[in-house]
Amino acid sequence: MPVLLFSVPQENDGISVYNFLRAKCGVSYRLIKKLKRVPSGITANGLHIRTIDPLQGGDKVTLHIPEDENPTLPVALPIEIVYEDEQIAVINKPFGMPVHPAREHVADTLANAFSAHLLANGEPNSAFRVINRLDRDTSGLVLTAKNSHAASLLHGRTDKVYYAVCQGTLTGSGTIDAPIRVMEGHGIQREVGEGGVRAVTHWQALKNVSVTAANGNEYALTLLEIHLETGRTHQIRVHFTSLGMPLTGDDMYGGSRDLINRQALHCGQLDFSHPITGEHMHFSLQLPEDMAALCRADD
Repeated sequence: MPVLLFSVPQENDGISVYNFLRAKCGVSYRLIKKLKRVPSGITANGLHIRTIDPLQGGDKVTLHIPEDENPTLPVALPIEIVYEDEQIAVINKPFGMPVHPAREHVADTLANAFSAHLLANGEPNSAFRVINRLDRDTSGLVLTAKNSHAASLLHGRTDKVYYAVCQGTLTGSGTIDAPIRVMEGHGIQREVGEGGVRAVTHWQALKNVSVTAANGNEYALTLLEIHLETGRTHQIRVHFTSLGMPLTGDDMYGGSRDLINRQALHCGQLDFSHPITGEHMHFSLQLPEDMAALCRADD
């Protein structure tokens, strides 16, 4: 059973357990409600305590977080753990691997692999709480929380940098501010259009290359660094398609697979504050080989 420990500062002497956990520790109302139903879910100095009881400066408050009732099916699949501690893990997700199980992907997802990793390391299996989700064929950094408290503190508080290779030549930098909506007649595919939700993408061109595919087709490509102001489904893919410059390999949105067998999109940097210590965390990855090979074409 995961355990969280908090010390009550002297200046909070007399504060109620509930107000201390909510206002000072950032514990969600949902988790507090769950802990109230667990015997000794909340203790102070080793003794059970109610949420309405007052605390004294120097008290040690412990939360005994119950294990998840419906953990993910563990399946031993190779994954790269970039960083891990008791609260979080950062994973380098390969392209071609879905994040969550779905009807057609029950046992081949990142969630399955991470559940097996936890059990192999003697940790309890738990729900897979992804903070930044990536599409199946997008590679790169994924942050997951090991308990609901860490997840609630991280949600919406990560900064990500993506790298993409689009078809066409872009120079300098720019911003795409265009609403995205579900394409009529499709459940997944999106498009830019009236009535959509506002979406903002900031980009900078890093390199222009010319590539000749094995079939003789020639392509002008641009390596891009991308920062998202909003986080809409398929946002990067849809926005560059709207410019007539789809990501290479992204055949859902008009990109060619002559050069690469998936959309050339990679989450290469991730920044956030640790949910417990508050420490600034920064992680970065190099481009995966298939995207790096595109960018070496003119070297």
